[in-house]
Amino acid sequence: MSRPRIVVVGAGFGGLHTVRHLERRIPNGAADIALVAPNDYMLYSPLLPQVASGLLTPQSVAMSVHRLMKKTRFVPGYAVGVDTQDHTVVVRRPTGELAPVPYDRLVLAPGGLTREFDIPGLTEHAYGAKTLAEAVLLRDHVLGQLELANDSKDPIEREERCRFVVVGGGYTGVETAASLMRLCQEAAHLYPELRSVIRWHLVDIAPKVLPELGDRLGRKALNLLRNLGIEVKLKVTVREVTADKVVLTDGRALPCRTLIWTAGVSPSPLMETLGKPTMRGRLEVGADLSVPGEPDVFAIGDAAAVPNLSSAESAYCPPTAQYASRQAATVAQNVVNSILGRPLREFKHKDMGLVVDLSGSDALARIMQFDLSGLPALGVTRGYHVMSVPSTTARARIIANWGIRAVTGGEVARMGFADEGRPSSFVANEKVDYLDAESARKAGARLRENEEDRYGD
Repeated sequence: MSRPRIVVVGAGFGGLHTVRHLERRIPNGAADIALVAPNDYMLYSPLLPQVASGLLTPQSVAMSVHRLMKKTRFVPGYAVGVDTQDHTVVVRRPTGELAPVPYDRLVLAPGGLTREFDIPGLTEHAYGAKTLAEAVLLRDHVLGQLELANDSKDPIEREERCRFVVVGGGYTGVETAASLMRLCQEAAHLYPELRSVIRWHLVDIAPKVLPELGDRLGRKALNLLRNLGIEVKLKVTVREVTADKVVLTDGRALPCRTLIWTAGVSPSPLMETLGKPTMRGRLEVGADLSVPGEPDVFAIGDAAAVPNLSSAESAYCPPTAQYASRQAATVAQNVVNSILGRPLREFKHKDMGLVVDLSGSDALARIMQFDLSGLPALGVTRGYHVMSVPSTTARARIIANWGIRAVTGGEVARMGFADEGRPSSFVANEKVDYLDAESARKAGARLRENEEDRYGD
């Protein structure tokens, strides 16, 4: 009997941890394991705001999958469709061509994209903060605005370049605003005339920031942000964006050349290509993480609607790194069990809490219903990140970066990535042409036929 082919889509928290669990559970040579992902690294996204501020180097949060995998074949490209009839994943390679990746068992963990809305000017002018490239470009852009403002004698231009608006009061938005505000404070030592001009705004349509922290820590987070000098405006969002202005839904028009969009995540469009039921774009799965009607297909992470068996407050598991990492262990075991004909396990996990690092010495943490702030929260927060990073090399880099920053202070020099003009918006950065269910089925069948004609069955 031929070896089973196991394909995992996505190199994020869910996908990479699934591969590592499979490698530990499956003996050498007992199965062919393939990982499909556009980049050959796992991005530790919770620390991206610290990359944007320069506290961490980009290499610290990008861990090579080749170092973390021992028995898995890496397939570069985006999975853009799934042909469940022919058991084929359709992959768009970096060259643009489509290629088939056949499977006997499939685990989908493609993550999500920055959520976009039909707001005039948003896709043309907003910056994202979700990818490694966006974090590096964002840092360069912010520092570039300060340099240009310092060199300008026009008060209107100075105001536009020194005002920054972050949309989204969740984890990413709060940490990004706080981290980049501290970067601007460091840069202001070089440009003392700008100290009174620099303005940071955080806006969110929700009535509170970081609702996952609870009311007490949420209020503390709000106070910390305001003490940093960030103007927080709630129950408000963006109505229009232009190259030099942001108009809010309360009627305010803010002179501004930098809008940072962090207003949530949408599930990967890949999940729609299966033609199976979805919940707001998330592929519905059973408690055993398998897709109903497709016993050979499993889904986890941000793009999967996983029943939450450990909480009566929410019907589905939250799309967080914590849950994706735990789902990976269960789905890996269930893939093995399904091959061996054993019963599948249900996924259960009790939320362990949330940590928020506002850079400097400010942090907040809610661990097993215990609320922490100040230095205890900072210790817990950074300890959690160090333990969660799956690479010893990355841990060493992160700890070294924190230590160097504490001893020598920060650097405000640009890297030059944004020197060629306006970089692509977050929509363009994350855009991939996905197939619909019927197109995926036809493409899968056609590609498999072509492969058989070229190489034989």
